[in-house]
Amino acid sequence: MEEKNSEAFYTRLKEQLWENTSWPSKYLYKFIVPSDKDKVEQIHNIFNNTGAVITSKQSSKGTYTSVSITVELENPDAVVAKYKEVAQVEGVISL
Repeated sequence: MEEKNSEAFYTRLKEQLWENTSWPSKYLYKFIVPSDKDKVEQIHNIFNNTGAVITSKQSSKGTYTSVSITVELENPDAVVAKYKEVAQVEGVISL
């Protein structure tokens, strides 16, 4: 994803979250990552000490792992900050 496009995406996301959600609120993240223990662990570490509920499930062939994270956050800026942190994990796809 091009930087300009991702910034536009994050700006739109923040606007939608402010309009449609009362904060603080629970937010559900969904990511797909190659089934590499280190990559899955990196995502877990990003949400360490946040009280997040994390579930992981491997694809039928075991090539990919889906990671769902439900966490209570203070505002849309916090939501976007976590997306940006997870985007640093190589091969991750945000849904």
